[in-house]
Amino acid sequence: MKYVLMIHSNPQPWGHPTPDFLPEYADQSAEQRAERDAGFGDLLGQLQRDGELLGGEALGDPRTARLYRWDGGTPLVSDGPYSEAKEHLAGFFLLDVESQQRAEEIARRFSGPGETVELRPVMGAGGEDQ
Repeated sequence: MKYVLMIHSNPQPWGHPTPDFLPEYADQSAEQRAERDAGFGDLLGQLQRDGELLGGEALGDPRTARLYRWDGGTPLVSDGPYSEAKEHLAGFFLLDVESQQRAEEIARRFSGPGETVELRPVMGAGGEDQ
């Protein structure tokens, strides 16, 4: 089963890794931050070795986004970020796992203070969950 794990965040200033720019992590000690970073690196390595991580990317500053909406029969282009959003899509990971339970287990491990993790199944060409 394939899932997209999306990281929503609002670091100020925008940067990656996003926790480095979030106030929720600012009070952590250097040791706590190093432990968090090592744990995340270990998790990514495990997912790659197990074949569960198909790919992923960090995304650039939402202020550089261009939005395309349909208006009067033509695309209307505007600058990002999305209007009235506090959090923006910071990055995503594509997972291929045995079950929804496994995907949810991974999503829980990706979550952290100041960020929202969204887990969504990938749809196949026929409109069915993969």
